[in-house]
Amino acid sequence: MTQEVQAAVETEKAPGPVAGAVTGAAYGMLFLLGVVLGVVGGFHHAWYAGELPVAAIAWLAVLFAVPYAMGRLMGGKLGALIPAVGWLLVSFLLATPQRAGDLAIAGNSAGYWYLYGGAVAVAAAVVVTRSTGSWLLRSYGRG
Repeated sequence: MTQEVQAAVETEKAPGPVAGAVTGAAYGMLFLLGVVLGVVGGFHHAWYAGELPVAAIAWLAVLFAVPYAMGRLMGGKLGALIPAVGWLLVSFLLATPQRAGDLAIAGNSAGYWYLYGGAVAVAAAVVVTRSTGSWLLRSYGRG
């Protein structure tokens, strides 16, 4: 084999365990980012300007921008889906009544905008995120 062909074969080999661990850690941090967004947003979405829930509407922009940006940075829809799932889990947990009768996301206009509008925003972010290619179609280690 020539050196060029050998170099091309070596660059197409499967990523090692270190690369897999780094990728797993990156996705874990994206999930934690979604959890943080859910906790902070769950407690700070109810700021009003008159009758308009301005904080809940502002959170819609954040809830679209963060998963979309993470998906673009990670190069696929999974990068957008992971923080969206973290946000959804925490937000819907904060919207359910607890034993003491408390809930962070109330059934008022701010709560509806934040919860349902946020679900639409994160879903839209996942849908519009471009993917660099399907992980099913990659040929790791085939030569």
